[in-house]
Amino acid sequence: MTDASFHDGREAPLNLGAEDADDLQVISTLAQDAVFPVTEMTWQPSQRRFGLLLNRFRWEDKDAATRRDRPFERVQAVLVFDSVLSVASQGIDRSDKEMVMSLLSVDFEAGEDGAGQILLTLAGDGAIRLKVEALDATLKDVTRPYKAPSGQAPHHPE
Repeated sequence: MTDASFHDGREAPLNLGAEDADDLQVISTLAQDAVFPVTEMTWQPSQRRFGLLLNRFRWEDKDAATRRDRPFERVQAVLVFDSVLSVASQGIDRSDKEMVMSLLSVDFEAGEDGAGQILLTLAGDGAIRLKVEALDATLKDVTRPYKAPSGQAPHHPE
């Protein structure tokens, strides 16, 4: 058995799990530049679950779209973290229901005995920190891909 690669998700909906920092980096890469309204963040303390409904750029399809000269795509995906003990954020105004955020990266800072903190870095100096008992994340596409509204692939000047 071999680990999944970045290109395994090309034509099928993604359904990935992460139980260590290396797994989480794959999810971070695939979720980079996903956008979501502040209203699509959910913290369920009794279930120790934090989730986001993202509009994810399909990085795994970018090269094929370029080669075939067809539009870039986005897809709605759910990013869920289980075993969450607490959630903290900065730079997010939860009262602004029109606020749309862009996810830049997802990182894990290991603590003792598998516990640690997950840091979701957002564009514009926003961040969400999850204190977790263990790293348990899932990224799952939940809709069919659709044409990226901007018609452009995200890019980051160096």
